[in-house]
Formats: sequence, C-alpha cells, structure tokens
Amino acid sequence: MLKRLDPGFSDPVGFTFAGRPMEARTGESVAAALLAAGVTRFRTSAVTGEPRAPYCMMGVCFECIVEVDGRPNRQACLVPVAEGMQVEPGHSE
Repeated sequence: MLKRLDPGFSDPVGFTFAGRPMEARTGESVAAALLAAGVTRFRTSAVTGEPRAPYCMMGVCFECIVEVDGRPNRQACLVPVAEGMQVEPGHSE
C-alpha cells in the first residue's frame, strides 16, 4: 500500500468509491486518494478481465479510467477530488 509522506489531514474531503466512503486531502487527485486508501482495482481490462490501476499518474496511459459523478471514462489521475463526489470503477466496453 502507498503512504502519504505527511499523514496528517489539514482539510479532509469526503467522497465515495463503489459506494464506500473515502477521505482525501484538498487538491488531491482521485487516483492519489484511492491509492492512499489502499484501492488497487480501478477498472478491469476489456480483453482479459484483469484488474487495472494507475501506472503513469500523469494522464498518458489511461489505466486509471473511472466513472466520476455519472461521467464515464475519466482519468482518475487528472481529476481533483471534490466534496461529495461519487466515483465508480471504470467499465470495460
């Protein structure tokens, strides 16, 4: 599991992933918040069904695709967490 260098929360932001409540820090990306919470499966591969998670963390690889507030195919590494955001695992097409 990944750990934050500074484990303190200054301004926590609440959101959900697959219906589970999560906490992030203000300004964190969805991917960083999920990884810090121990989430290792963001979506499944359309070809093999294997679990997928962030790889590059800068928007190049598309491995971190999730659904954010009903909008599919969002790159979790590029979306900042917002209070009350509802995040779901990405769907393979």
